[in-house]
Amino acid sequence: MTTPADVHDVRDPELPGRLLTVERDALVPLLRGRDDADFALPVAACPGWTVRDVLAHCSAALSRVVESRFEEGVFSPESNERDIAERAGWANAQVVDELERGMTAAGPLIADAGGALDVLALGEWVHAGDVRVALREPDAYAGPGLPHALALLGQVTTRKGHLPLHADLDDADEPLRLGDTSGERPPARYIGDGPTLVRLYAGRPLEGASYELAGVEAAELNIFGR
Repeated sequence: MTTPADVHDVRDPELPGRLLTVERDALVPLLRGRDDADFALPVAACPGWTVRDVLAHCSAALSRVVESRFEEGVFSPESNERDIAERAGWANAQVVDELERGMTAAGPLIADAGGALDVLALGEWVHAGDVRVALREPDAYAGPGLPHALALLGQVTTRKGHLPLHADLDDADEPLRLGDTSGERPPARYIGDGPTLVRLYAGRPLEGASYELAGVEAAELNIFGR
């Protein structure tokens, strides 16, 4: 895998859509092959939620983008719980159908939003990793979407003015620079693989991960509230 080091000062508006498309093609067939009991498995990264709940949250968020439904408080914990509850009577296949439609249609709309919704596409990919962990599938927070996810993580952290970090990735030919590029703060340093870096920024469990982090505490990297 190759990740360019200096691509984040200029936003690539098509990147979120590419990530969603790659993940759709990998995740949806996996979900369609699982038994209903698998949708009731707990998701460790999202306490209180099952696989179905995570998927319903993801499909609802993308449907809101496609339908331009952004009322006050959208994407808050309360809004997310309401979205899940609204789908309580759906068959699991219906939730997967909505997710597939959203991952197909949301990309151009996210591209047109000027960067404000880029983090949503990244969150969808991270939640796909959460689901893989629950289903005991390989390549959680990895797989074919990882290069796109890392590039998008660079864009998102730069736009947010997140603390600067220089990542030397075991599975990339070039370093990845994330966060604020003003030079006002010396960058923190990360050495490790790409999936672990994503887990750090997403606040996901790190059991068994081997990495080095200097100049910042792991909790400071988390860009998601949940």
